[in-house]
Amino acid sequence: MQTLKGAFARMKAPFGVLALGGAGVVLLQFVDPNKPGNLLPKCPFNWLTGLNCPACGATRMVHALLHGDVVSAFHFNAVLLALGVPLAVWLFARWTRDRWTGERRSVPKSVGVAVLVVAAVWGVGRNLAGI
Repeated sequence: MQTLKGAFARMKAPFGVLALGGAGVVLLQFVDPNKPGNLLPKCPFNWLTGLNCPACGATRMVHALLHGDVVSAFHFNAVLLALGVPLAVWLFARWTRDRWTGERRSVPKSVGVAVLVVAAVWGVGRNLAGI
């Protein structure tokens, strides 16, 4: 019984992340980030530079996905939709499993390097192409 109790205690952080994500989902069900004057914060990088960061469009992408519009979601941030969402699900599942079992596995450095390279190429490419 102690082992199960410890596993649930270790799950506080993943449950907290799920709760915050759920709150974000509820917010995006009712707030349209495409409408001017909405209460959502603007991208600080875009605000300061006028350029799109690799994650620009993520809020609009999630809003579109929540409303069943995959085509618009792809338009708002294609790389984040195609690569970032599956990566986030994989990382969260891995982290949750590790918390449940009490293991501590590190993410391979190659994953971090790949994320940085893709983000840099996407960030530069989308600004040069005007996407």
